[in-house]
Amino acid sequence: MDLTAKIEVQHLNFFYGPKQALKNIDLACPTNRVTAIIGPSGCGKSTFIRTLNRMNDVVAGTRVEGRIMLDGQNILDPGVDVVHLRRNVGMVFQKPNPFPKSIFDNVAYGLRINGLDDKKRIPEIVEHSLREAALWDEVKDRLRENAFALSGGQQQRLCIARALAVKPEVILFDEPCSAIDPIATAKIEELIFRLKEHYTAVIVTHNMQQAARVSDFTAFLMLGELIEFDRTDKIFTNPANRLTEDYVTGRFG
Repeated sequence: MDLTAKIEVQHLNFFYGPKQALKNIDLACPTNRVTAIIGPSGCGKSTFIRTLNRMNDVVAGTRVEGRIMLDGQNILDPGVDVVHLRRNVGMVFQKPNPFPKSIFDNVAYGLRINGLDDKKRIPEIVEHSLREAALWDEVKDRLRENAFALSGGQQQRLCIARALAVKPEVILFDEPCSAIDPIATAKIEELIFRLKEHYTAVIVTHNMQQAARVSDFTAFLMLGELIEFDRTDKIFTNPANRLTEDYVTGRFG
């Protein structure tokens, strides 16, 4: 089985002002696989995932060292087009954040701001993206309704469809199920598992069972350091590090 790395993080250090949040992290996220990032609150999970599409750039006083290679290019290079990067590395946040627009216009938004004005192509891509996000059958007769009319779980899948519409190669999920109910969570997990056919995914989760269900590889972070990274089944059944074992068995966290 060929497991080429889509993302390679090398000697990554990250600072909020004088405070170091990530310490010398080395990690490779394989192509068309789901990599989970687990660890106790405040360990640097969200900071880490936001370095992968440079979302942390918008936070004043931050500094990053090291390299993050995406298909062999360092995304931290000064010449990188960050808008293009974020189109290629989509992100789904903790709380669903649909725009105050129709369901259709939410999904079409990224296409339009990227200059697509094709009256035939836009509806095709919107439908395809909603199908990929397992939402089409629930909303196909409601496309002109406001997105806020959807349930929380549907709104989160709409945000996934919006991310998919611009054809990213990588999708980042930052605790995507923490604000939705268990039934909606199961749908999102199933969706993430299916999406790896076409995309590379990285998911931050505080839910150990979720990491075990949806991911192929798992990274355990603690106090900004990478304690262990391996195949998910090994992390959960036979971890190499005692700290990892204590965390996944619930002794702390």
